[in-house]
Amino acid sequence: MGVTESVIEGRNAVIEAFRAAKTIDKLYILDGCQDGPMMTIRREAKKAGTLVRYVDRERLDQMSQTGKHQGVIATVAAYEYAEVEDILAAARTRNEEPFLVLLDNIEDPHNLGAIIRTANLAGAHGVIIPKNRAVGLTATVARTSAGALHYTPVARVTNLAKTMEDLKKEGLWFVCADMDGTSMYDLNLTGAIGLVIGNEGEGVGRLVKEKCDYVASIPMKGNIDSLNASVAAGVMAYEIVRQRLGK
Repeated sequence: MGVTESVIEGRNAVIEAFRAAKTIDKLYILDGCQDGPMMTIRREAKKAGTLVRYVDRERLDQMSQTGKHQGVIATVAAYEYAEVEDILAAARTRNEEPFLVLLDNIEDPHNLGAIIRTANLAGAHGVIIPKNRAVGLTATVARTSAGALHYTPVARVTNLAKTMEDLKKEGLWFVCADMDGTSMYDLNLTGAIGLVIGNEGEGVGRLVKEKCDYVASIPMKGNIDSLNASVAAGVMAYEIVRQRLGK
């Protein structure tokens, strides 16, 4: 796809990027640095809702591509984020009941890219991810999606549980994947639906799980008790497809 990781280094360059309204995924700042330019960068990050991580100099030196980071490095999204309303509008345009995939703190870019690819193939209208403690639309995600990012909008929200509350007012209901749930084959997964997939290690968080209407399990016959997050998303998504097709 020819997508390369976009990294901005140096105080003036980062300030200009914010003021040019570039979509900065994450900001890495030298811990303890509080001079004038750095305070300006922190203010701009707060206005933009950018995730800030405070790290030591060794980490910045490892990340730096120029050796001149001046205590700050920004990573820029490989693709622009959509709004949640854009996803709902896509469903209306296709005259279909909304089908959304919501990801609770997916951290592996390969998993995120694979899930976006599956969401596109399963006919989902879009993907929603949280801003914090989750991977964004990096170049690795774009490559792993195999082109799906061109067609499947991804929205990034501050509070996933609050977004689910808002979407319920739009008529959506939610099902999350969890090994302790009801077999997905015993649930009605039709209608306006949001499929919630949890973090690779901890699964769906408590607050998000409480907003789900159903908890669905994937029947397993092997010797281990869990699937990779992107595989679980694929299995659940295609059960939704099967039911939506009336098969």
